[in-house]
Amino acid sequence: MRVFKGAQIIAGTAVLALGLAACGGGDEATDPAASGEGAAAAPVVVEIGEPQHELVPGNTAETNGAEVLNALFIGLVNYDADKKPINQIAESITSDDQTNWTIKLKDGYKFHDGTPVDAQSFVDSWNYTANGANAYEANYFMGSITGYDEMNPVDPDGEGPQEAPAATATSLTGLKVVDPLTFTVQLKNPFSGFPTMLGYTAFYPMPKAAFGPDGKVTAAYGESPIGNGPFKMAKPWKRGVETKISLVRNDDYAEAKAKVEAVDFAIYTDLNTAYRDLQAGNIDIMDQLPPEVIASAKAELGDRYIEQPSSGIGYLGFPTKVGADYAKSPELRKAISMAIDRKTITTQVFSGTRVPADDFISPVVAGYRQGACGEACTYDPVKAKELWDANGGAQAGTIELGYNADGAHKEWIEAVANNLRTNLGATVEPKPVEKFATILDDLGADKWKGLFRMAWIMDYPSPENYLKPIFAANAGSNYSGFNNKDFEELLKKADSAPTVEEGIASYQAADDILLKELPYIPVYFYQTNAAFSSNVKNVKIDPFERIDIVNVERA
Repeated sequence: MRVFKGAQIIAGTAVLALGLAACGGGDEATDPAASGEGAAAAPVVVEIGEPQHELVPGNTAETNGAEVLNALFIGLVNYDADKKPINQIAESITSDDQTNWTIKLKDGYKFHDGTPVDAQSFVDSWNYTANGANAYEANYFMGSITGYDEMNPVDPDGEGPQEAPAATATSLTGLKVVDPLTFTVQLKNPFSGFPTMLGYTAFYPMPKAAFGPDGKVTAAYGESPIGNGPFKMAKPWKRGVETKISLVRNDDYAEAKAKVEAVDFAIYTDLNTAYRDLQAGNIDIMDQLPPEVIASAKAELGDRYIEQPSSGIGYLGFPTKVGADYAKSPELRKAISMAIDRKTITTQVFSGTRVPADDFISPVVAGYRQGACGEACTYDPVKAKELWDANGGAQAGTIELGYNADGAHKEWIEAVANNLRTNLGATVEPKPVEKFATILDDLGADKWKGLFRMAWIMDYPSPENYLKPIFAANAGSNYSGFNNKDFEELLKKADSAPTVEEGIASYQAADDILLKELPYIPVYFYQTNAAFSSNVKNVKIDPFERIDIVNVERA
């Protein structure tokens, strides 16, 4: 999964274009060319927010860290303009029964340390991510492989509080190395969409150098990951200390080499500060702008402003098991949803650069149904108030609206708060938190009790990616705690269809359960509103919100 943090999905705030200003501090930044290296040698500077963890593929499930890893790594597949998987490192991915898969690799790919990208590197990486003892954020994405359950036992009824039994395995029995360039994958159940998943960050390979003598991924690797992609680390990065992640071109890359020599990912905690730095030419690329500057940016930047469809969905989420009373009641959740004026928020707060959401599946993938949410996503203050009062809303206490302050969310959260105060007569308290990572950590530890702002951008182009990773029981990104057996059975039925297309009807039936229960409230569909400085050209961003950093050029 990739949860969005910023005004986009993940954006962070400016700490300093080159790490010389205090995090989230003043407006000053340093010109990258001022170091004496000369403009030609200066790195392209890309704005991001602070990654939640160190830079390890299996532990990166948000878009800040993923943006960096997408420059450092490549996977088995990538995606074409129609969002269909195309082989990259994979020579072929085949199956006769949708359960037993054979993956053959192309020869000649190497890690940055010169060692070969082979079958064992994929198997080692996937096993490590799947091992529940490592508590990796992307662990759940290995859940379809045979042997996962033995590595990640849960309490028998899935309800707690009893402890889960001990793990009985440390590797996936469904993974087998056949030869240096071939491995096989056995799934627990047929899954026609399996190849579509394999371009996601969680499935990147890691070299032998990632692991220490104890078999654990080393701290040094997390600070300076050895990838197989078009860029490599220029120096280690210490999370929470350094405000810049520096990469240099990998001149031994097996594919077309990057057009620029270096890239700096500058960590920001305020998008407005970042935008001012972009205007000044101190950073070069922002993949999402703060809403309040979009109207002026179109006029000011001309063809350096990018507006296009995104795969992201913005939500308000409920901790349905551990939250406040209003978070536990489907009727109160529906009342809150009906009290939100999505049209006004998207047209006025976001200057028309968002679209009111009416489904849990994005319009950019097959399976979306316009108007699927029906009454629950239709603004109706009168019915919302009736539903609120009829289900004890007056006794529900203060509604907290949590959001990350490093992603330009204040304006729309305040608009929602006013909707709920006016239409439900509720006491509402917006609750800003400095970093998105803090919200994710608190949700993972069951410490968050109120509503929380959340977003999702697709990891791979399938309706399954909008349902299973976020709402299936024990899924790594199931921050709501949603658990519904009928939902789970429909996902299994959809997965086992002969093709992804034939499974869509079952995915939609599972979607209907979410639209009734509303563990999250879909608020808006994202658009990409990006910009770049006059220092660069040929800037393109895909529906995954990934910058095509290989083809960026100096202007």
